[in-house]
Amino acid sequence: MICLTGVIVLLFTVTVNARVGFSSESSYCTETKECFLFDLVCAGKDYEVRHYGAAKWVTTEAESYFMEMATARAFRKLYKYITGENEAGAKIDMTAPVIVKVIESASKWQSSVYVLSFLLPSNYQASPPKPTDPSIYFTDTPDMKVYVKSYGGWMMSVVARSQAQSLKTSLDNVQATYETGYYYNVGYNRCAQLVDETSFLPITFFNFCNSYVFLLCVCVCVSAQ
Repeated sequence: MICLTGVIVLLFTVTVNARVGFSSESSYCTETKECFLFDLVCAGKDYEVRHYGAAKWVTTEAESYFMEMATARAFRKLYKYITGENEAGAKIDMTAPVIVKVIESASKWQSSVYVLSFLLPSNYQASPPKPTDPSIYFTDTPDMKVYVKSYGGWMMSVVARSQAQSLKTSLDNVQATYETGYYYNVGYNRCAQLVDETSFLPITFFNFCNSYVFLLCVCVCVSAQ
């Protein structure tokens, strides 16, 4: 079982170098050597605005009625890639976080496509080995600012959906602008090592603790009056 920190994120883009750095520079990353670092732009009552640099990820997709089932299948594929199932036979270090892009469906009774991505470590950001599985590909996220909402407990489909809606409601209340139709669940750590922690959020895929929802946006920090 893997636990990740959950977040909901909304972004707006720019362009800069990736900030894939040592986990010691982030309080969120405790189990991997490297982490996707960010700068805190500002924090409101119900959300944060974070700035992330551009980065390269290895990605695959799975469709299911349940996020947990889709992300478990996708996670296994990507794990095989980083443990040697690539054209170079390279063993690639696991990094944090793992992100899941959730494509919102018109009805909760419809299946959804979940896009799972592992952050590539700094030594593979420029030229990662080609996957041998044709369903695995690389994606590039731009320099961006995102709205982030953290929450505690296990990250399950219904919880993630509820937290995403809560973040959107908070942003709508202050007339914030963000991209619609999808959001990201973001996870950092395995739950097994967080059993004594409090208020860590779960994210997506297997069972992740410490969760956030990210929404893409043109981000500003404002509070509802």
